[in-house]
Parts: sequence; C-alpha cells; structure tokens
Amino acid sequence: MRRDIFQAIADPTRRAILALLAIHAMTPNALAEHFNSTRQAVSKHIQILAECEAVTQTQNGREIYYHLNANKMKEVDQWLDTFRKIWEDRFDQLDDVLKDL
Repeated sequence: MRRDIFQAIADPTRRAILALLAIHAMTPNALAEHFNSTRQAVSKHIQILAECEAVTQTQNGREIYYHLNANKMKEVDQWLDTFRKIWEDRFDQLDDVLKDL
C-alpha cells in the first residue's frame, strides 16, 4: 500500500520519531527507548514512515539504522506554503489596523 507523507506526520509518535531522526540516525531499539510503548509498536511506526518514504534505512553489520529523508518533507513545506502566504497577508493586514489605531 502506497502511503503519503501526510500519513507519516498524522501521528504524534511518528512526528517524534522524525524529530529524533533529524538529529542523527538511530536503530529501532534506540528509538524505542524514547517512548513508553513496546518495540513492536515503534517498529510499526517505523514501517509506516518507511512506506511513506519519510525514512530510509542502512545496514551496518547486524544493526539497521534509520535516517530522515529530508527531501520527502519538502512536500509538506510546499503544501504549507499556500497557507504561509495567507497567514503573512493576514498579519500584514493586522499590522495596518494596529498602525491606524
């Protein structure tokens, strides 16, 4: 099943995993230590992130390391860009109103 990046960031645990991986690559066990859930639950989140192509994996000996795929996050940035322009326009309008007061 093909998933998109928005499914990856829909869950707070997956967002937290992405934030951890933004700092450095980690193994599933190292990731699981940061959460109050089972390693299997964290592995399921990692699987979803991999299906969304938000993370990539490399193998170093017996260990699998997961890395953030920052390029995939550009899709979120592009989607948010439309809203960013709306927010900036509204803040500019608010500035004008405040200056008039």
